[in-house]
Amino acid sequence: MTTITQPSILIVDDELMNIKLLAQILQKEDYRISVAMNGEEAWDLLQKSPGIFDAVLLDRMMPGIDGLEVLRRMKEHDELKSIPVIFQTAMTQEDEILEGIQAGAYYYLTKPYRKERLLAVVKTAVADHIQYKTLQEESHQTVDALNLLVKGDFTIQRLDEVDNLATLLAKMCPEPDKVVLGLWELLINAVEHGNLGIGYEEKSELLRLNIWREEIDRRTTMPEHAGKKVLVRFEKTPEEIVIIIEDMGPGFDWKPFLEFSPDRVFDSHGRGIAIAGNYSFHRIEYLGKGNTVKAVIKPCPGSEG
Repeated sequence: MTTITQPSILIVDDELMNIKLLAQILQKEDYRISVAMNGEEAWDLLQKSPGIFDAVLLDRMMPGIDGLEVLRRMKEHDELKSIPVIFQTAMTQEDEILEGIQAGAYYYLTKPYRKERLLAVVKTAVADHIQYKTLQEESHQTVDALNLLVKGDFTIQRLDEVDNLATLLAKMCPEPDKVVLGLWELLINAVEHGNLGIGYEEKSELLRLNIWREEIDRRTTMPEHAGKKVLVRFEKTPEEIVIIIEDMGPGFDWKPFLEFSPDRVFDSHGRGIAIAGNYSFHRIEYLGKGNTVKAVIKPCPGSEG
């Protein structure tokens, strides 16, 4: 299991006053801070210590290697690509935001900074990365007998069951590091939104108050939710692996969440489905009213499926 340590953040900005302001705010929240004054310095730090940072606060506009180039290099680096990048920018043009999203920036902050927004976004990015590292480590604890499983049905209800099932199924897939993140996001969505009825705005408030996990645990024990389960079906063939996740909720309009939207880049959540579809699986497909999602994984070249 991952040892809980003081989260580490790299701040990259060519304006010293911005660095001082960000560092002052974040150090009070017990984050360990490293700084770089330009893209070259940031890239050097990242390459030398790829496993240290839990998030990178990256200025978009810098002389020399700009923030977009640093981001692109990180996404091509095996040990850096999973570190969440928070783009800090004064630009709010939709095409410029989309360019960052397409390069892999899933978190955004605008200048001038609002302390509450800064802390909410950093907290979410760091928590996502720590969760990912934990799932990643567990998915590497491979049990050889799991490879014999070609079909199975599972039911889950609680958050700890989400964690366990995501890592279990990822072990049976090619590239478990990628699959486990998408599985966790889809399973969480089925539990919180599907079965427990936590809406988008409500989740934003729960995250702001830092009681999201406690509220899910509370609702899971409520009589009206006691019988609600998430059904997960796993099937492996030589051609593909299919995972179907079905919750007992009324469904939702999933279309806006399949891609990263400039309208939501400043929110503290709302990226999970897009991450699953763009990063973890070859494709995802919502069925019927939206309470069932099908995730498809193709074998790696040269594998036997």
